[in-house]
Amino acid sequence: MPSTDPRHLTSLPLFPLGTVLHPGGFLPLQIFEVRYLDMIGKCHKNGTPFGVVSLTAGTEVRRLSPKPTGDAFANEAFQSMGTLATITDFATPQPGLMVVRCTGTQRFKISRSEKLQHGLWIADVTLLPDDLFVQIPDDLQPAADALKKLILTLQERAVPAEQMPILTPYRFDDCGWVANRWCELLPIPVALKQQFMELDNPLLRLELVNDILDRSDISF
Repeated sequence: MPSTDPRHLTSLPLFPLGTVLHPGGFLPLQIFEVRYLDMIGKCHKNGTPFGVVSLTAGTEVRRLSPKPTGDAFANEAFQSMGTLATITDFATPQPGLMVVRCTGTQRFKISRSEKLQHGLWIADVTLLPDDLFVQIPDDLQPAADALKKLILTLQERAVPAEQMPILTPYRFDDCGWVANRWCELLPIPVALKQQFMELDNPLLRLELVNDILDRSDISF
């Protein structure tokens, strides 16, 4: 039975991926597996979200197990915290293929998960609070300025809006927003991106991201 508590979702369909989706993030997907074609089609039709979780074992595309057990497919495992994704653009360029663009919205914590017979994972989840707005302090302003410069550079190169890696509205004064965008852009391990996403303190998240920027040779 569906939960009456708006903080809880039951039987949320999951999409385990080899990446981390942050709130406010952009996620393009090409869907061709039967389990996800059905799931994405229903989410688009009903206007409902799905959950993106980062894989800790297995691959994005189902593969046969070298040592078949149970359903004969390789084991999949994923993090217990993820982010809701809402479909913003949907197309079916050919039979058996969906091309979608999604936006990350709210983080969640999994309390129970189950793999259905055709391979789709579903979960009961608790929605986590959105980041509180925290004004960027002076010592972290360079991180925001560098992000703004990157976006301006892409705009000057006439990158189409639909190909921009960062979605509007831009919030260069918000610690959580700036930290999340850098988490998506920086070439850091997925496990570290996950750790940053799980942090409830947006100021601490930006401080840690800024430390990486300071140690890197990235310049714009």
